[in-house]
Amino acid sequence: MDFQLILAAATGDHGAVNPWAAIAYLVSGVFFILALRGLSSPASSQRGNRFGMIGMTIAVVTTLLTHVPRVDGGALDGVALIEILAAIGVGAVIGIVMARRIAMTAMPQLVAAFHSLVGLAAVAVAAAAYLNPQAFGIADAAGQIYTVSRIEMGLGIAIGAITFSGSVIAFLKLNGNMSGAPIMLPARHVINLGTLAAIIGLVAYFTFDQSPWVFWTVTALSFAIGFLLIIPIGGADMPVVVSMLNSYSGWAAAAMGFTLGNSAMIITGALVGSSGAILSYIMCRAMNRSFISVIAGGFGGDDAAAGAGGAKEQRPWKPGSAEDAAFLMTQAENVIIVPGYGMAVAQAQHALREMADLLKAEGVNVKYAIHPVAGRMPGHMNVLLAEANVPYDEVFELEDINGEFAQCDVAFVIGANDVTNPAAKTDKSSPIYGMPVLDVEKAKTVLFVKRSMGGVGYAGVDNDVFYMDQTMMLLGDAKKMADDIVKAIGGSGH
Repeated sequence: MDFQLILAAATGDHGAVNPWAAIAYLVSGVFFILALRGLSSPASSQRGNRFGMIGMTIAVVTTLLTHVPRVDGGALDGVALIEILAAIGVGAVIGIVMARRIAMTAMPQLVAAFHSLVGLAAVAVAAAAYLNPQAFGIADAAGQIYTVSRIEMGLGIAIGAITFSGSVIAFLKLNGNMSGAPIMLPARHVINLGTLAAIIGLVAYFTFDQSPWVFWTVTALSFAIGFLLIIPIGGADMPVVVSMLNSYSGWAAAAMGFTLGNSAMIITGALVGSSGAILSYIMCRAMNRSFISVIAGGFGGDDAAAGAGGAKEQRPWKPGSAEDAAFLMTQAENVIIVPGYGMAVAQAQHALREMADLLKAEGVNVKYAIHPVAGRMPGHMNVLLAEANVPYDEVFELEDINGEFAQCDVAFVIGANDVTNPAAKTDKSSPIYGMPVLDVEKAKTVLFVKRSMGGVGYAGVDNDVFYMDQTMMLLGDAKKMADDIVKAIGGSGH
């Protein structure tokens, strides 16, 4: 079929979108839904990614056919098409390079950085639409922006700016450029509520008065509230923040889809926004947090808790070696492995799987226990274990395996501090109080792999498990420790 016939099928007279474009966007939306379904499980995540790529390809091609400017004769404007394709090419190269170079340990901050770019893009689109509304078809001949477009624009720039600045703070916390401890500002709740009320009021006023001061004040206040909402949130709650910012970025994209008149952006943004909100709600329930307080920000603990829970004075603890660990685990019937961010930092997942394979060859029953917020983003540990080809039927979530620790011979904790800390159940002054944790202290023996006794977890809280009678501390790099245990098992004659 001739390319011009394809254009004619996708567009009507004067570039008006006909049902074929709507059908294409609908098909891309179906692929996005299938992608979300696939990404809900590590076993189907690759298929989900493929569906997402197919859906995005359909959406991009359809948008190019229907939105690129045209010259006389109905042909696409070659200069505009080249500029758009060049921009897509630059973005693709940057994305490919970053995806290949970024380690899995840095994936949470990469996700936060990408969220910030989505928010910034929404702000840029809203600003462009405000400065030249006729080009977007959202204003009358006198240059007055339509009321409904003002609402869409106000919401889009507010959500986009909040997403951008909030994601920047999340990135800095995750990347170690800013303390992971909650930073409590005086009267922060009054400041936050006042700023949010001012934003909502100005967005409402913007529907009556499109003066520049209203638009840019909303923008500035939205950037500010993004910082204010995320700064008080502690490191232990950062996975929920990443999920919530993901939701914000979706709603920002949806709002800009209305401004651009692009149904694919509306569909995609709504899917991302709603799925992110649902995931955040599920994670809040798993962490015993309030969903409303997540939206309002500053749920990382109150002022008293923020200063509590630091490293405690040194107490007696029992050191161990790789040989000790190998002997105890080969003599056990049931071993539960608890991976955490320390495993991710050391890239120890492959050595860990090799260790588990050797134990299974000795007749040991091996399972993996995953906390909902282990690592720095939802599903972080699941992705790492899948990368190491750990069988999916050996990996269990907290609610499915927590009751088994009491009958477990050995709990092997590798770099997971906050999610195994019993202070979350007993110490009301702790920043992690109320968060469900894995009950490793109930196991007959706890082998705890940790780089040193000097540091504490990301939430800044010491762990009483380190000092229990049944705990043996295995100090050192997680990967080297796992490799040494593998050698000890192999060299023990078992």
